[in-house]
Amino acid sequence: MTGRLAAGGLVAVAASAGVIAAESANWWQNVVLITAFAVVAALIWRITTHPEGNRAVLTVVAFAALCQLPGLTTAPITSTDAYRYVWDGRVQLSGSSPYSHVPLDDALARLRDPVLFPGLSPTDKSGVTGPPRVPHDPAALSALSEDDPRTKINRPRVPTIYPPVAQAYFTAVALLTPRGAGTLGLQVAAALLAVVLTALLAVELRRRGRDPRWAAMWGWSPIVTLEAGSAAHLDVLAALLIVAAVIAAARKPIIAGLLLGAAASVKLLPLLLIPTFTGRRHLRTPLVAVGAFVASYVPHLLAAGTLVIGFLPGYLTQEGFSDGSSRSAILALVLPPEARQLAAGVLAVTLAILALHQHGREPIAVTCCWLYGAALLITTPTYPWYGLPLIALAVLAGRLEWLAVPVAAYIAYASFGHEHEQGLAYLAAAAIVVTTITLRHRSDAGRQFDVPAEALRH
Repeated sequence: MTGRLAAGGLVAVAASAGVIAAESANWWQNVVLITAFAVVAALIWRITTHPEGNRAVLTVVAFAALCQLPGLTTAPITSTDAYRYVWDGRVQLSGSSPYSHVPLDDALARLRDPVLFPGLSPTDKSGVTGPPRVPHDPAALSALSEDDPRTKINRPRVPTIYPPVAQAYFTAVALLTPRGAGTLGLQVAAALLAVVLTALLAVELRRRGRDPRWAAMWGWSPIVTLEAGSAAHLDVLAALLIVAAVIAAARKPIIAGLLLGAAASVKLLPLLLIPTFTGRRHLRTPLVAVGAFVASYVPHLLAAGTLVIGFLPGYLTQEGFSDGSSRSAILALVLPPEARQLAAGVLAVTLAILALHQHGREPIAVTCCWLYGAALLITTPTYPWYGLPLIALAVLAGRLEWLAVPVAAYIAYASFGHEHEQGLAYLAAAAIVVTTITLRHRSDAGRQFDVPAEALRH
């Protein structure tokens, strides 16, 4: 049956290429993306209904690598974040801190190149000098964080928001990438991470007695192609670390804690998963995770002092996390802005308590999946790459209904500024998730109370 799997892989590669072409040409991007995702998902489901071949893992991983190639042929499409990644790594290699300097700072003019700064040479003056100062006033904050046509780096007048493990990753890639290569080094690195995670998922699924071909739901996904090989988003690294932490949790709790802490120091959202690793007799993992997260900041704290928080407070304010005004699009359908933050907080605490209660009652991968997915449904981010770890967790947990959430995020991304449409997109995803979970529970309950025919005869 390897031939059937290979044929499916070729279709997935074609779907990834079609998505990259549609996104690059600005032609019906979301329609093409969602259609390609649905086709690949249906194809994988069909393939897994047939017996598994002898080389299923190798075939899935090989075609996952091929799926990443189309994304490497273009500059990042869905965002300009990768240019900031390149800059942060370059700044650290120079011996400076991206927390202490903004990209337009003339003190770092020697680090400029035509790729990152097409309108500003190393000898030009930007007029920006000195340590970054982030205002609290929303209007001043908005003005300060505007893009500048002289550089491809977004928010070039404010410091970085990315945590220390992310910075270490940027530095390692910058060390291996020629300066003139722009974002290509990061795109290749993200593509490799996506392929490694495909292999990890396939091997772990087989170890758990499940079909390893389901790993293709991650590795062959056009979404992963778009956000890894193309956009080089950091969330691919976070996804890999989270899955590795979940796998290590049962047998190596300290390693799991280190991996979870590292994931949180890539993107802060994995901190929300700490309750899933916590039980009455299982405190080592969460304690190590928190310790690793805090420890990662110490070298930067010594180098940059309080500037180590970077633009994070300003980012949270702009994105609506501080007052709930521009987040929680589902809650916005029924609640005024001043009530959303409280409602979101109550929901988050309730889910954290439920995750604590579920420790030992269900596989940790399942708990991580619904907790991470629920966090996205509560906050409804308009940046779809935030959903990459959820795709990997859904595959590992066997809860594929949660894939509806990252798909909804693309609709929300296209509807940026239209809160009502964003809320409806996420609400539809939530309806799919709730309906599927309800049907699964009913099916499980029915099997539990089924009496075997053999028993009825006695």
